[in-house]
Amino acid sequence: MVPDTKSVSHSRTWTFFRGQWHEGNVPIMGPRTHGLWLASTIFDGARAFEGVMPDLDRHCARVNQSAVNFGLKPVVDLDTWLGLVREGIARFPINAELYIRPMYWPQNGIGGGVLFDPETTDWCLCIYESPIPEPVGSAITLSPFRRPTAECAPADVKASCLYPNSSRALREAVSRGFQNCLMLDMLGNVTEFGNSNVFMAKDGVVFTPAPNGTFLNGITRQRVIELLRGDGITVLEATLRYSDFVTADEIFSTGNFAKVAPVIRIDDRQLRPGRFYARARELYWDFAHGVKLAA
Repeated sequence: MVPDTKSVSHSRTWTFFRGQWHEGNVPIMGPRTHGLWLASTIFDGARAFEGVMPDLDRHCARVNQSAVNFGLKPVVDLDTWLGLVREGIARFPINAELYIRPMYWPQNGIGGGVLFDPETTDWCLCIYESPIPEPVGSAITLSPFRRPTAECAPADVKASCLYPNSSRALREAVSRGFQNCLMLDMLGNVTEFGNSNVFMAKDGVVFTPAPNGTFLNGITRQRVIELLRGDGITVLEATLRYSDFVTADEIFSTGNFAKVAPVIRIDDRQLRPGRFYARARELYWDFAHGVKLAA
């Protein structure tokens, strides 16, 4: 019996898989699929909202580079990804806020084991309704869980196998009354939030952790750095400790899901959304709305 995917509680979803569009949470993996069983799936995430798709080309290019870095075969070229995204979003109401997720995974392991066979690389494109969260602000703390080094995990790809560690960090923070947490690398330096990149401001300068191979140098992160610097604001990529954030004038996050969002508390210290956060969000929205959807 084929599972009834439409009865499962999900937002409106369309997935392109094996040559056609499917509505709902379509089954694409079985219990022996390597990508499911051994977490060898890589993906990326882009957004469509308010008639724009900022940096869609970068996200689609990155999923292909992730495939190469991970050892899979990027069997979908950039133009095909972009064309399918445009097909897919046309299936939704014009003002829908959408999450766009291209994915790759291996079907088989060599000899049925841990080593996957890149010749069996499979893929899909999943697009679904997912409203951008209101920037109400979050309370953060320090996580006891850390980001792995490149020798311990594929830190140079957006890989599903990395996210259970972030999930347990977030769950632990939530259990203590926070919405997010800062994670350290193995040397004790701040890397990122549990689910996004981090910025702070101090004495008129914006700081963000320098990419050191332990966290993803996010596309929205790169774009915000570029926009702030273009606006005449000093942004430094630096080695930062948790104590730097505890004494920061303001803290904010960047990421594809929420874009630019403020922090309003770190541990017991209250913060206000600051001028650098406000300017970063304003600049990002202005940038995004300069990239109009193709007809």
